[in-house]
Amino acid sequence: MMKNRKHIVLALLMALGLGASAQNGLNVPYSQYGIGLTNLPYNMPAVAAMGGVTYTSAANNSINPFNPASYAAIEKESFVFDMGFRADMSSQKDNSASLYDADGNLGYIAVGFPITRWWKTAFAILPLSDVSYESVQTATTVGADVRTRYEGDGGVSRMMWGHAFNLGKNLSLGFNANYLYGGITRGITYSFTTTDSSTVYMDSRRQKTTLVSNFSFDMGLQYFQPLGHDYELGIGLTAALPRTMMVKDNALAYTFVTYSGNEYMRDTIFPNPGEDAEYSSTLEQPLQLGMGLSFKKNNHWLVAIDGTYAPWSGLKYSDKNDLLGQSSMQYDDNLRFNLGFQLLGDLGATHYVRRITYSAGAHYESGRLRFVLADGNPYKLDEWGFGLGATLPMRKGRSLLNISASYSSLGTGDLLRHNCFSIGLSVSSSDSWFVKRKYN
Repeated sequence: MMKNRKHIVLALLMALGLGASAQNGLNVPYSQYGIGLTNLPYNMPAVAAMGGVTYTSAANNSINPFNPASYAAIEKESFVFDMGFRADMSSQKDNSASLYDADGNLGYIAVGFPITRWWKTAFAILPLSDVSYESVQTATTVGADVRTRYEGDGGVSRMMWGHAFNLGKNLSLGFNANYLYGGITRGITYSFTTTDSSTVYMDSRRQKTTLVSNFSFDMGLQYFQPLGHDYELGIGLTAALPRTMMVKDNALAYTFVTYSGNEYMRDTIFPNPGEDAEYSSTLEQPLQLGMGLSFKKNNHWLVAIDGTYAPWSGLKYSDKNDLLGQSSMQYDDNLRFNLGFQLLGDLGATHYVRRITYSAGAHYESGRLRFVLADGNPYKLDEWGFGLGATLPMRKGRSLLNISASYSSLGTGDLLRHNCFSIGLSVSSSDSWFVKRKYN
């Protein structure tokens, strides 16, 4: 019990730290739209190695938050602790320039345990979206040169409490109650250098902070059907329920002057006298549907495929004041396909190398972002990528060390291409819990 209490305390401390470190330090211009970009489900190394396949994944020593029915695989009298790290190296390229960046952080943390023989529960915290960008644009106007700086940081995290129920020998059903929280700050600064002494321009800044604090729900089902003695067919279904949520925005627009390197506010542009700087905006979650199929030969190999559909990608954010200008991004139908393959290790093998599981996979996502170009034509940005990895068993297979390497590409060189290479490391363990010792 003392050892398991230490696991719980460690999980809580790491979860508190994840909320502060989940923001991505990479400079990703595409993250300025909506509530940012998401790395889900690829922030989990074991999932990234399989190309993002999740709907039919279930194990007794790891947590899969993307299909809550999978918690049913947790064994009785056991405690599962699952934690992962991720390091990203990215490049942004267009037809004229390129930029390289790197960052690393805690990817997720999760725990799970049984409540009864047929009822299992899990807790997890993981980043939902990241906002991190900074860019500068220069132009010339009447009597002055103007320097426009765009910047933003923050993100939204997801704290999850899930439940799964064994409805039969091979059938399970589950749901997640999710708490979405976080803050995003965006700003635009205009700096003028006067070229005509008869023209006067004031430097100005527009900034806005969006605070998210809402609940959402999703559910899942898994069914596994043996085919003879050596094969098994798996089916996974998921659904995220649609919901319109309110978020708090706090905005400010003002002019300022700079003396001796310090800025001093001069006049307030927004809010107007008598108005409140805080107002409400909407955040909409679409109905997201997912289906997965897997085919497994016992102790030999497994192949799985997932398909996901949503009326738009991620969460739809609508700002009624539009203080930072009209966005060219539009919300569109989103389709994602994931394909994964595993060469399963034999945990009973004498040689350790034969006990290792090797994974590979790929994914393709259509409609990740959609823009309206200057000529009025829409332009849809797709994403594709692949992953490789290995699962190293420890302690007779009850604990696992997952190592992954993955690559993804979003966008196009004509507009902007975001390439990201990631390395992941996760540890999953399953310990006995509430087992009475027969001997001291």
